[in-house]
Amino acid sequence: MAKKPMTKGQIVSYFAGKFELTKKTASGIIEEVAGLAIAETKKTGSFTLPGIGKLVLVKRKARMGRNPATGATIKIPAKTVVRMRIAKAAKEAIVPPKK
Repeated sequence: MAKKPMTKGQIVSYFAGKFELTKKTASGIIEEVAGLAIAETKKTGSFTLPGIGKLVLVKRKARMGRNPATGATIKIPAKTVVRMRIAKAAKEAIVPPKK
């Protein structure tokens, strides 16, 4: 059975212990990084978190789709979405490439 992912509180506690900070300071740093990522992605269209990945705004074109309940063809409008492109180093560290 897989372990549960870390909660925000656990991440804050980890950074507080690792860098000898108060939990309030560690929480503030994490929230500031998240706020900076959001602001920069909105402003420039991308934000790079070194070693982890890059947040990127992607514009999707309008397309035709199907309503799964009725099978009717519907038009899906164009929209902008946010994608996370994982850094190659992080990807290879988590899932080693096949040889």
